[in-house]
Amino acid sequence: MTNSDITASGNHRWHYLFIAWIIALAASLGALFIGEVVGQAPCSLCWHQRAFMFPLAVLLAVASFRADAGAWRYGLPLAAIGMAIAGFHSLLYAGFIPEGIQPCSQGPSCASADMTILGMLPLPYLSLAAFTVIAIALIGSRTKAAS
Repeated sequence: MTNSDITASGNHRWHYLFIAWIIALAASLGALFIGEVVGQAPCSLCWHQRAFMFPLAVLLAVASFRADAGAWRYGLPLAAIGMAIAGFHSLLYAGFIPEGIQPCSQGPSCASADMTILGMLPLPYLSLAAFTVIAIALIGSRTKAAS
């Protein structure tokens, strides 16, 4: 492997890390916009997803600007837990989870029609997509083991 191959490989990994950060930043700003500008109160599961997305936006920004090849080690667990919560929320929104298991006892319903953007894009699905893309990008940013 030549030095230019190593540099190209490192640059390629950095692009994945940068994409993960942009998605986390967009998702965080979108959540803040929906809550603060639109005035839609987040449900219980939305709060839990925010607890994993907001730190990702900060951590991945630092990792991206430092070109930290090991960022996947601390970013991927956050993305995976957020993805699990968003997956549960998506199943709840779709009606696959029975009412007795639903976590929302107070505040906005986790499965209401208000959980959409523009009346057609469900927030739980968008969150699941964001966490999934971040996880895939972080896996793509991993350094390959030496052979």
